[in-house]
Amino acid sequence: MDLVLFDLDNTLLTGDSDFAWAQFLIRKGVLDREVQEAKNIAFYEQYKDGTLDIFEFLDFQLAPLARHPRAQLDAWHREFMATTIAPMIGQRARTLAREHLDSDALVAVVTATNAFVTGPIVREFGIPHLIATIPAMENGAFTGKPRGTPAFKAGKIERVDNWLESLGLHMGSFEQSWFYSDSHNDLPLMMRVDKPVAVDPDDTLRAHAAQHGWPVLSLHD
Repeated sequence: MDLVLFDLDNTLLTGDSDFAWAQFLIRKGVLDREVQEAKNIAFYEQYKDGTLDIFEFLDFQLAPLARHPRAQLDAWHREFMATTIAPMIGQRARTLAREHLDSDALVAVVTATNAFVTGPIVREFGIPHLIATIPAMENGAFTGKPRGTPAFKAGKIERVDNWLESLGLHMGSFEQSWFYSDSHNDLPLMMRVDKPVAVDPDDTLRAHAAQHGWPVLSLHD
């Protein structure tokens, strides 16, 4: 059996669901445009250049979840899926995910974006496992804080190892292991698998892939 891991944002998706969710809430008037849009853009630039403080970002990104009832959040998310996420899902990404699923591989998405935002997206691909940053809850409501280790940079390794352990497996249990990603932030996990694949990569990852002979793939239709 093979292990196949996918990053989500700018990998299976032709955009960033984390950034897009905040922009969606700004357009809905849930977040103040004047203050929040500049912060959202700044955090996204920090992510791209590798300087993001994940806990500072999560304070920003998870706070709206704590301010609204779950039913309202779910309704907004359904609209977000239809208007924002659906156009980011291309046929090439769907086909690649389906090929690995049909091969009976163990397939998961591993993403720093929180599980509230990403859960319905991953289900849309038919992928059965999600390793994401977990938004903490108390009494059925979000607290605005993360629970456990965020699935970011080296945190992805910890979260994947813990998930595999819960299944009675480890990285050495598989004939082949794959990880598809666009971002240099994912280099720690990419270097742990047999078959790292750079997908529409940023400049840093593209250079690393070229240096190490990793395949480079585009999933843009």
